[in-house]
Amino acid sequence: MEIHHIGIAVQDLQEAAQPYLGLGYALEAQGSVESQGVEVWMLRSGGSRLELLQATRPDSAIARFIERRGPGLHHIALATPNIRAELERLAAEGAPLIDATPRPGFGGHLVAFIHPRWSGGVLVELVEAHT
Repeated sequence: MEIHHIGIAVQDLQEAAQPYLGLGYALEAQGSVESQGVEVWMLRSGGSRLELLQATRPDSAIARFIERRGPGLHHIALATPNIRAELERLAAEGAPLIDATPRPGFGGHLVAFIHPRWSGGVLVELVEAHT
């Protein structure tokens, strides 16, 4: 699998984007995932993407993350062409899935998360992305 994006929890999208824009990243897409209570800016430079995530509700996962740890690296997302097959394989291997079935994510992609204890403390997101 290839890295699809790196997710970064931020308090202010505009402010957080500035350093990356200064490094040559451009705003590729923006929007929200209402079900997750998050506003998203996807920045891109070549084949690299950074997903900036700002909470829109105090009960969202991003709001809780920032409350506990402050702004910073939230997750790494890996692209897979068949998320359901990948989740089945990981479940059979005993991976602790946060999402046993995929759910809608930003940009219309199906996504699912794997618990950080599986990957040495890193939250991993699978993204169904066709190349």
